[in-house]
Amino acid sequence: MTRDSAGRRVGVWLHPTRPEAADAAAEFATGCHDYGVTCRFAPQRLAEMRDRVPGVPVEALGDPAPGAVELLVVFGGDGSILSAAEWALPAAVPLLGVNLGHVGFLAELESSEMPVLVRQVAAGDYRVERRLTLRVDVADATGAPLWSSFAVNELSIEKTAREMMVDLMVAVDGRPLSHWACDGLLVATPSGSTAYALSAGGPVVWPDVEAIEMVPLLAHALFARPLVLSPASRIEVELTSDPSILSVVWCDGRRSVDMSRGCVATITRNGDDLRLARLSEQPFTTRLVKKFQLPVNGFRTH
Repeated sequence: MTRDSAGRRVGVWLHPTRPEAADAAAEFATGCHDYGVTCRFAPQRLAEMRDRVPGVPVEALGDPAPGAVELLVVFGGDGSILSAAEWALPAAVPLLGVNLGHVGFLAELESSEMPVLVRQVAAGDYRVERRLTLRVDVADATGAPLWSSFAVNELSIEKTAREMMVDLMVAVDGRPLSHWACDGLLVATPSGSTAYALSAGGPVVWPDVEAIEMVPLLAHALFARPLVLSPASRIEVELTSDPSILSVVWCDGRRSVDMSRGCVATITRNGDDLRLARLSEQPFTTRLVKKFQLPVNGFRTH
């Protein structure tokens, strides 16, 4: 897409502690101003950014609302993008990640590519891809709702005591699947397949594949393989452990709730997809090879 710059608003989200994120954001805001695009920052960073860019008008990024900004540019790593998603997802605003971290699978480009970033954002020269996200609803043993959240990468149900295992009864689409004594269970999106799920032995799922990945964590069982499910699947996980053994549900490692015996976590596809802005066509294979430095030439020389 390409459009006039005048009167446009772009949100900016920063890593909470890294000074290079603020440096890059100041450069970005100045560059956007030269094109007539105004940047909006989270209120807690607004005074800092005004000090960094005197003479450049910047505004506060308010509560999530459709149309508040056309794009949210994130300076940080994948953790910062997951944080920004809490604002962007309900507002249906696309995210564009600028990597300051390590692997940065969700990020689009590196901070050294600032001229490209400013030029293409100012021109509206980006496309938006959609990624499946998850929803989890936790109920107590009586069926009363306890908690709900979304997950961009994954949700995990994990034991809270190191020396104990948790007993989980897992059903898919109303049919019992397996009963695992384990360290926990991961349910991941294709976006999250290169994160926690990959470390736990799950497969890499291409992001344009609509699927849900389920990975038991160190299950004491003969059958405990990673599974790839339909995006329409409904997964129910009941904690059947002794009452003294608790577990915790984590969403993207950021939001959590405790579970006790009889609690059920129901996982489905979330109604809101994550929107990611892309500045260029880059096949996922290329991104995978680049981020993990895969030896595409192999180890043999002849």
